[in-house]
Amino acid sequence: MRTALAQLLSDFLSAIVFLAIYGGTENLYLATGTAIAVSLAQLAVAKIRGRPVDAMQWLVLSMVVVLGSATLITEDSRFIMVKPSIVHFAVGAVMLRRGWMMRYLPPIARDNIPESVLVGAGYAWAALMFVLGALNIIIAVTLPFAVWAWFISVGAIGAKIVAFFLQFLIFRTIVRRKLLGAAGEGPAIQ
Repeated sequence: MRTALAQLLSDFLSAIVFLAIYGGTENLYLATGTAIAVSLAQLAVAKIRGRPVDAMQWLVLSMVVVLGSATLITEDSRFIMVKPSIVHFAVGAVMLRRGWMMRYLPPIARDNIPESVLVGAGYAWAALMFVLGALNIIIAVTLPFAVWAWFISVGAIGAKIVAFFLQFLIFRTIVRRKLLGAAGEGPAIQ
């Protein structure tokens, strides 16, 4: 679980930085500029260390730069409200890549959970991203800002947290059953 959380934190660090700075200062320019700088710095560090840059990291970088720039140019509140849908749809599209989830899982999960379950879980995450993106658009264009703010900060994040822990519990159960089953099938002690 630590591996997955560390990887997710790394992948979405620029978004977290943006939300923290914007929430604390309400300065759109400072928050966007800092998020872009953090994303570029992460890419530079990965390149310097000789680490491969995954598709999700490229996606996050491009989204931060393109959408951050568009936010600064438009300063349109509806665009800012719809922007999370663009992110959800883009992330969902990347999650349609078979086996994307493997890099987030510890070896014990990769070795003991059937590939079909792991691939299915990846597609379930993609579906969740598409649903959240669609809901965000509906809420952004039909409901007051306060409802949208609650949805994006509590509802969408809460749905991902619930999905993460549900997946964790399911994966843990599968691994435990497999390991206990393998221990029970060992040679009899005489």
